[in-house]
Amino acid sequence: MDAAFKFSISARDSDSAARNGEIVTPHGIIPTPIFMPVGTQATVKAMTPADLTSVGAKIILGNTYHLYLRPGHELIKKLGGLHKFMHWHHPILTDSGGFQVFSLGELRKITEEGVKFQSHIDGSRHFISPEKSIEIQEALGSDIMMCFDECPPQPDNFSYVERSLQMTTRWARRCKDVKTRGDQALFGIIQGGVFPELRKQSMEQLQEIGFDGYALGGVSVGEEKSRMLEVMSFSAPLFPENKPRYVMGIGTPEDLIEGIYNGYDMFDCVMPTRNARNGMLFTSFGKVNIKRGEYLDDESPLDPECDCYVCRNFSRAYLRHLFRCGEILSARLNTHHNLHYYLSLMKCAREAIEIGRFSQFRKEFYAKRVR
Repeated sequence: MDAAFKFSISARDSDSAARNGEIVTPHGIIPTPIFMPVGTQATVKAMTPADLTSVGAKIILGNTYHLYLRPGHELIKKLGGLHKFMHWHHPILTDSGGFQVFSLGELRKITEEGVKFQSHIDGSRHFISPEKSIEIQEALGSDIMMCFDECPPQPDNFSYVERSLQMTTRWARRCKDVKTRGDQALFGIIQGGVFPELRKQSMEQLQEIGFDGYALGGVSVGEEKSRMLEVMSFSAPLFPENKPRYVMGIGTPEDLIEGIYNGYDMFDCVMPTRNARNGMLFTSFGKVNIKRGEYLDDESPLDPECDCYVCRNFSRAYLRHLFRCGEILSARLNTHHNLHYYLSLMKCAREAIEIGRFSQFRKEFYAKRVR
């Protein structure tokens, strides 16, 4: 276990499994529940580190697969590690690269040893094993590393999913066995598809190995929303109480609220940043497609309940104008707002849990949403 990494629970909701906690890392303290902006290539798109701090980001993600291919983990290590390289001196979590590798489809081949794949950039051939994934993440110097896992699509094939999770367990043990740095935490990833008994099996096997935290993997990978929520619900009680619980790759504001309601602590998704660049903005009353003609001469702020820099200073008409003109400022302002909204939602959730009224907060959240 990483001696520099600690997790404690400070409050629990009275009518749900929601809980407040605190994760201590070498680069700072993370209050939970928390949303983690995704910085795939050592940058959260359209945002400077100062921007991220201003919207309340406490931890961001880096992507092992992408940083391995470009500019290379050895170069980043030579230049002082990922924190120094991107001038972000707060906590960083790096994923293992597994999801990106397995998303390559025909460009990759899975074996017990690891995964052979072709780069999506130039077609060059590479191999990532559990050992290589840890080597890359240790070179990057993140505060939290993820075990290398197979992230299969959502087949209703029990035998395939069981075989896959067994290999994920073997890979997780190999990841822990080769970990050398004492200043980095390592999280195990629970697989098992939509099958409760397989999720239970995966969790038990990973707990036998022992990790600093545990993540729910293999959700939001193409299954229906109702099934994703079902998996989150029946999996939550399987997690140990005294470790951080991370749901990988979700999602919408509604997904986050349901995740918190079920007792999860950490979330990440490209949705707020990617949607921002496509003109889809999140507000307290629902989504706004800023491209629409109805906003042509709309002088009102994007979200009257939001106190972010964008909502305090710019109209919907201006945001629409920037987007329609393809201005770079459009991506910056839209991303700023969306991330502020997500991180403010987390802050409000923590405040509601603190006074034991998260269930009421959840009801009010849904009552406001008109679209």
